[in-house]
Amino acid sequence: MTPVAAARPAAVSTAAPAKLALLGGTPVSATSIPLVVVKLEEADIQAAVAVMRAGGLAMGKNCLALEEQYNKLTESRFAFTCANGTCALQLAYEPLFDAGDEVLVPAWSYIATASMVVARGGIPVFCDADPLTYNIDVKDAAKRITPRTTTIAATHLYGNPVDIDAVEALAAEHGLSVIYDAAQAHLATYKGRGLGAYGDAVTYSFYPTKNMTTGEGGLVTTNDEELAAQIKSLRSHGEGQQKYLHTSIGFNYRMTDIEGAIGLSQFQRLPQLTKQRQANAQQLDTIIDAIDGLNAPTITAGGESAFHLYAVRLDLARFRVPASIEHDAKNPAAIREAFTKALNAEGVATAVHYPRSLTRQPAFASVVKDHPTVADGLCNKLFCIPVHQGLTDQQIQQIGEALSKVAAAFRA
Repeated sequence: MTPVAAARPAAVSTAAPAKLALLGGTPVSATSIPLVVVKLEEADIQAAVAVMRAGGLAMGKNCLALEEQYNKLTESRFAFTCANGTCALQLAYEPLFDAGDEVLVPAWSYIATASMVVARGGIPVFCDADPLTYNIDVKDAAKRITPRTTTIAATHLYGNPVDIDAVEALAAEHGLSVIYDAAQAHLATYKGRGLGAYGDAVTYSFYPTKNMTTGEGGLVTTNDEELAAQIKSLRSHGEGQQKYLHTSIGFNYRMTDIEGAIGLSQFQRLPQLTKQRQANAQQLDTIIDAIDGLNAPTITAGGESAFHLYAVRLDLARFRVPASIEHDAKNPAAIREAFTKALNAEGVATAVHYPRSLTRQPAFASVVKDHPTVADGLCNKLFCIPVHQGLTDQQIQQIGEALSKVAAAFRA
């Protein structure tokens, strides 16, 4: 991980673990440590109120200012706010590939990355995940290219940048366009540069649980002037420079200026909040590295993660579910499910991102050709723990104590 801020010391108890809270013992934390904290500061609220009082509710100066700020910090030339992250993907996909084209997508990602390929009329080709970073495995992607392949849509998953050099080398070799889904990667960097410096287009989401939010909302960036004009037109009914002259079929995917004002306010704090997430992740790395059978996230070489999520990987061979905990032994995810249930009881909130790979989603049944091995297995091994900027020193220590306690009770 790239050093960010000086990490606060985190002590983890080495004493013999007490009885699991799940089995009637005393929890490590009396109150639950939340996985995410969704909060509007007073400045955000006042920014929204100011727009409402002024009466200019539609996309306006706040959205424009937010676009300018994104260009500056992500190193892109053009940015366009829109209704949400899914719309951002549609705005990027529409001009970059045609119906019937094959698009390389990660099998391990949120569904929108692939589902919007289908919505565009494209054919998603599911590629395996790197076993350490969980991002698209570029070597596997290379094996899946056919004469119909035109595009790579790669996700910067959990805030961790994909191996951009490898993606773009593959794209250059085969003449493919590249879209990066950065819905979870606000202000992540690769080789010291903002993610907007790379690819044909980059998309973002401002959903409430993201590192910054506008309630709903999204944004798409590009460095190509012609593509920028197409995206801008598509965002507003295919309208060009002349009002009420529509040169193509488009959408109404504009962001409101209320949302723009909230986002602009939040964006001022985002650099510092990102540094705090990175510092928290450094502490969690140290804690987890000392616990046999748990694996901290591996950050892509040259990348700096924004740590939207902190995904812990279980070495399933090192653990077993205690006989006193009810579980379905035939369930491949039984260890992970019992492990996270025990953590929850200790006061540490967890979440599973994701419970299945995209090739196991019924929505894609007609286009799935195989189930890439690594991606298919991650659903049984990964779980997420809190890393957000609101964590206190005590809470980070408690997370470490809970992980150590549960791991000891589950040791095979």
